[in-house]
Amino acid sequence: MTADLSQLVKAYDVRGVVPDQWDETLAELFGAAFVQVTGADAIVTGHDMRPSSPGLSRAFARGAAARGVDVTEIGLCSTDQLYYASGAFGLAGAMFTASHNPAQYNGIKMCRPGAAPVGQDTGLSEIRELVESWIDSGAPTSDATPGTITQRDTLEDYSAHLRGLVDLTSIRPLKVVVDAGNGMGGHTVPTVFAGLPLTLVPMYFELDGTFPNHEANPLDPANIVDLQKRVREEDADLGIAFDGDADRCFVVDERGEPVSPSAITALVAARELARNGGKGTVIHNLITSWSVPEVVRENGGTPVRTRVGHSFIKAEMATSGAIFGGEHSAHYYFKDFWNADTGMLAALHVLAALGGQEGTLSALVAQYDRYAGSGEINSTVDDQAGRLAAIKATYEAREDITLDELDGLTVTATDWWFNVRPSNTEPLLRLNAEARDEPTMVKVRDEALAIIRG
Repeated sequence: MTADLSQLVKAYDVRGVVPDQWDETLAELFGAAFVQVTGADAIVTGHDMRPSSPGLSRAFARGAAARGVDVTEIGLCSTDQLYYASGAFGLAGAMFTASHNPAQYNGIKMCRPGAAPVGQDTGLSEIRELVESWIDSGAPTSDATPGTITQRDTLEDYSAHLRGLVDLTSIRPLKVVVDAGNGMGGHTVPTVFAGLPLTLVPMYFELDGTFPNHEANPLDPANIVDLQKRVREEDADLGIAFDGDADRCFVVDERGEPVSPSAITALVAARELARNGGKGTVIHNLITSWSVPEVVRENGGTPVRTRVGHSFIKAEMATSGAIFGGEHSAHYYFKDFWNADTGMLAALHVLAALGGQEGTLSALVAQYDRYAGSGEINSTVDDQAGRLAAIKATYEAREDITLDELDGLTVTATDWWFNVRPSNTEPLLRLNAEARDEPTMVKVRDEALAIIRG
């Protein structure tokens, strides 16, 4: 096939439509290139429930093994289960998933040993260059003795590791509705939750990469409607939704109301700081709520602000020795999980916090949800740079306003802030706004949108 790798290789991973943009032949080349760039002599691979995932994963393994590398296949798994295997075994890894994308997509999330990310600046661009050079001729023949391909089940070990990090044995009984969205949460949740004082109400646990019920993207409000309704019907204590590869979790309270990922970040940060004697660095990206750095400071920690994106969070986690990091996209990163993101561990923290006291989840998270936020609003624009320049020109002359360009443009006043970031892959500008009250947020949001959509 003729592949356009500029459309396939993204900032953090490989992702595209199968078989239109890539197939097993290309996956095999990626396997060979991955081991050449990382220098690995052994790797671990896993895959989600998409129909194309087993074939792509095995092709990648063949490409790696042909260059003398031993491959451990852990089969069906969540992305954080693959990170667990990479960390526990000290192996470079590759996870085959397209996360929350529609069924026709698939992709590869790659990491070095210890779940260290492989992104554009940490090997992905070199992998792309190698694959591009091999597309017509194939990977060069290796003199190495072909490696082995073996299988290993890691689900029990992964579950035990997570449960060793959060003690849920003494919590009060809780009723929890979990919407797996026909994704990998349906595979991991039953084992992770087994034996805990939880009444589990499962929704869409059947593994089905065609997503027959709804997209496995809980950040889209349309995809949690079923969960919200079921929580109310069951009179449950909370609801949890996972995305397709179960590395992100989204929470709704006992009323069926969504809980802001920033509030979850603040709650988990407070718990991790307490576990570390009230000391430690916590990473948050620049579109998380003001609540997050406030809670971190109140609990003795040091907040560090970063750009949006897991490669930036993970890099800062490693540099600063941070104990925890959170993003408003519902990715949560833990030092005790090789600085990698795991929605399941965040979910266990929420369950432990709720079960360790007698109040409702809405009452518990109220202390962490202090401001009015817009959520992320995308606008299609013809000229990203021009629109950002127009916003800067509008606000830079105003008094009591600061601007910074760490990631896009952030405009901050005493009672509000907003950030506008360009998409790396689409002609979009992404707006996030927050204020001390709802009317102010609406005013700030609408003023910014008027300039963006000028």
